[in-house]
Amino acid sequence: MSPFLRNLAILAAVALLIVLLNLEVALATVGTLLRLAFFIAIAVVAYFFWRDFGRREIETWSSRAAWVFYAAVALGVVDIGYWLFAHPGGRNALVFFVVAAVCIYAAIRTWREQRNLA
Repeated sequence: MSPFLRNLAILAAVALLIVLLNLEVALATVGTLLRLAFFIAIAVVAYFFWRDFGRREIETWSSRAAWVFYAAVALGVVDIGYWLFAHPGGRNALVFFVVAAVCIYAAIRTWREQRNLA
């Protein structure tokens, strides 16, 4: 038996077991917990990156530039959390992408302006 067919059979067996034992709610709960854990992992990595590299540079910026940069990052984190937990579609998905683009633009433009001043 090829590895592809063996893995497909294992996947089918797991799916059948979930349906027969009526574990859809448990599966949805596990999915939500994994989504939350992934979001927390992204936040921890971003914090470590900021702590090691960004904090020293941002302390040299003007208070307005630092405020704009941190506000853009905070709004971006809220926006990503909304995407992960609300699963927006249609107009709400468009709003997600527009807010994400504005956050990225504000953060990058502020960062580039401050780097050019130095």
